[in-house]
Amino acid sequence: MPCFRCGARQTDPVRGASPWRRGVRADRQVLVCPGCQAGRDWADDLDRCAACGSAALVCRLGEVECRDCGHTRPAVRDEAGPGDLVHSGAERPAGADGPSDGGLSEEVAAALSRVLKRGPAR
Repeated sequence: MPCFRCGARQTDPVRGASPWRRGVRADRQVLVCPGCQAGRDWADDLDRCAACGSAALVCRLGEVECRDCGHTRPAVRDEAGPGDLVHSGAERPAGADGPSDGGLSEEVAAALSRVLKRGPAR
C-alpha cells in the first residue's frame, strides 16, 4: 500500500519498528511515509475518533477502532476512494490520489478463480 499523500511505496523493512505510520482516512486504512510525516501536520488529513479526538485509528473487519480509547464504530464505505475526500482543505500533490493497481485486482481475481476452480471473475 502506498503513502496516501505522495504515493511512495514501502521498501523492504530494516529490523526494528517501521518508520511508516498507519491511519484512517475516509474509513479506509492508509499509510504515511516518513517523508510526509516530516512535513506539515500530516495527521490533520486523517479521520479522528468521535469519542476522544485521537487520530490513532485502525480500520479492520468493517470497523474503525481508536487505539487510544478503544472506541469502535462501523466503517462507512462508499464507492469513493480515500483520495477522493480531502480533509481540512489540504492541498495534495499531483498524482497522490493513489496509483491504480495496474490491473492487479483483475489478476488476483483470475488467479483465485483458477485455484478455486470457479468460473471467470465478474
